[in-house]
Amino acid sequence: MSEKFPTVKSTSTTAVANTNDAQKAAGGEDANQEMLSTIVEAALDRKGTDLLALRVSDISYLADYFVLVTGFSRVQVRAISQAIQDQVEQKWQRRPLRIEGQAEANWILLDYGEAIVHILMPKEREFYNLEAFWGHAERVNLAQE
Repeated sequence: MSEKFPTVKSTSTTAVANTNDAQKAAGGEDANQEMLSTIVEAALDRKGTDLLALRVSDISYLADYFVLVTGFSRVQVRAISQAIQDQVEQKWQRRPLRIEGQAEANWILLDYGEAIVHILMPKEREFYNLEAFWGHAERVNLAQE
């Protein structure tokens, strides 16, 4: 059961935190899907593969969506991460609340609050198998996003 948090905007990090109910009431679900679309487009622009988006809002309080992307080199993983950050900031004036793994670039995590993006090398994606761990989450059809 998720707690209710008000919308919070910070000019220093342009972070936004919403609850699912408040988002849906204000059309936020559409905005989340549009931001998801921006994330997917940015990943594809940098040749990210095996994209998978999971709607986890019904099973986790962590986020509404998890996005999984594979990059085949550390340089590509960093490029995908940077492209996502640039496009989300440009279109949504948002920066990640938290970034992990940037230095190693085997697995970079971008936490946008509503969406958590995992950009992984093939070996890490296979080993951690997040698809199986979150297998009960609804898969989002990216062709429509």
